[in-house]
Amino acid sequence: MRVAPLSFVGLGLAGLLAGAMPATAASPSPVPARQHLGWGPCPDRYEDLNAAGAQCADVTVPLDHADPGGRTIRVAISRIKAADPSRRRGILLSNPGGPGGAGLDNTLRLRPALGDVADRYDLIGFDPRFLGDSTPVGCAPAAPAVPPGPVTSARQDFDRSVRAARDTARRCGRYADNATLLPHASSRNVARDMDAIRAALGERRLSYYGVSYGADLGAVYTQLFPRRADRMVIDSSTDPTATQYELFRSAGKPLEEALGTWAGWTARRHGVYALGRTAPEVRARVQRLLDGAERRPVPVAGIRLDAPVLRLVLRQLIQHEEYDAALAGTVRDLVDAAAGKPVEPGPELAAMLDMLASPELADSMLGGAVFMCGDGGWPAGGWPADPETYWKNSQRSRADQPVFGPFVNGMTAPCAFWESEPAEPGTKIGNDVPVLMLQARHDNNVPYDGALALHRRLTGSRLVTADIRAHGVYGRGTDGLRPVPCADRAVNDYLRDGTLPAHDLTCPTAGRSER
Repeated sequence: MRVAPLSFVGLGLAGLLAGAMPATAASPSPVPARQHLGWGPCPDRYEDLNAAGAQCADVTVPLDHADPGGRTIRVAISRIKAADPSRRRGILLSNPGGPGGAGLDNTLRLRPALGDVADRYDLIGFDPRFLGDSTPVGCAPAAPAVPPGPVTSARQDFDRSVRAARDTARRCGRYADNATLLPHASSRNVARDMDAIRAALGERRLSYYGVSYGADLGAVYTQLFPRRADRMVIDSSTDPTATQYELFRSAGKPLEEALGTWAGWTARRHGVYALGRTAPEVRARVQRLLDGAERRPVPVAGIRLDAPVLRLVLRQLIQHEEYDAALAGTVRDLVDAAAGKPVEPGPELAAMLDMLASPELADSMLGGAVFMCGDGGWPAGGWPADPETYWKNSQRSRADQPVFGPFVNGMTAPCAFWESEPAEPGTKIGNDVPVLMLQARHDNNVPYDGALALHRRLTGSRLVTADIRAHGVYGRGTDGLRPVPCADRAVNDYLRDGTLPAHDLTCPTAGRSER
């Protein structure tokens, strides 16, 4: 699933803001390939899933797939059966991204975009291992968050992030049975769990749609199980030769470019937002806001917002063209608050303040961390061990990426202090499995060049490009965003009849608003 409007996440941060639950014991029973699944209603909190006629069950998978007779864990799945059994194709799994995103109800977002194609598949949602209703991993309770003081500095902000990362690693690494569980939190094992779901359902092959990290997970599946992949769709993917930290860093340039585009849009609306009459003036206003926050955090509704938090807000809202007005209004509010004016936060800023005030904030960040730190390389791992590496990269980036460089180069995950080592390396991609790829040319979350790199290694793939600023291309209309009809058609045609486009294509941009 593409990043939702108010989730305040970026590449990987979707996982950092996904929930974790208390740890439960794994069982020692061996795993049968075809399992008797106890289908029943989904958990009560999934009212919409139950209303759609879904059923839920648990699939038993090995904790360590190299030891199939050893300890086992549960993976929660949901199923909405094909409405047209006579034309049923098989199963269609999906993953909403992250890493760390639970996906039991992801089928509900996917179903409207699929249209009549949904009638031909059993739509299967699942919570990846250790997340949501699957056997979870938890951590010791976090101490109450210490807000920034009235005066700070860039180095103090960075040191605060280091302390938080160190504390998260300590709380997770030494809690319950995590020393045994955490080495098996990897993208490769999630892909193996996907294949175990296939086998448990008695299917010879599986079809799949994944977005963002979910796209990379789909590519991992094609590499591990090339002959079991049916119709695979991956949306908004990354360079398989890069580590997760390198992928974060690579977003700096397109983020700055997107800010320039937004600044031009905002300058043309100076009468509304009064942030500057030219794009350079608007950018300068944003830079002054951040520079000031690195000395004195901005007070809004009783909460002090330091520069890292402001950069997070900007990063979220710069992702989609449709958010330009929301970003301009938010910057206007922050500029006024920094000047000491009374501010009634707009909805986007208010949502961020609610999140920051939540007592569950620290624990909500654990889901993605276990995979970021558990992968031995692409698509989620590969983080430097020396905290000073992050600081030096952040400082160097200020020369040409002054707004977003300090954020994308900083210590986003606690992996420098993680107490368990990955059990295996990351996945190297190189196969000829037919795959339909989608990518927005101006995606500043996972840059376009990364998708091209993956496309070259998936030699059986076709790439559909949308010439828009967005993260996620398929089914945008279901999220209230401007759809890309030719991309939606390409996906549905492929899932319906198995026909990939004859060649790579770029979708027209008719219907875009004046930029």
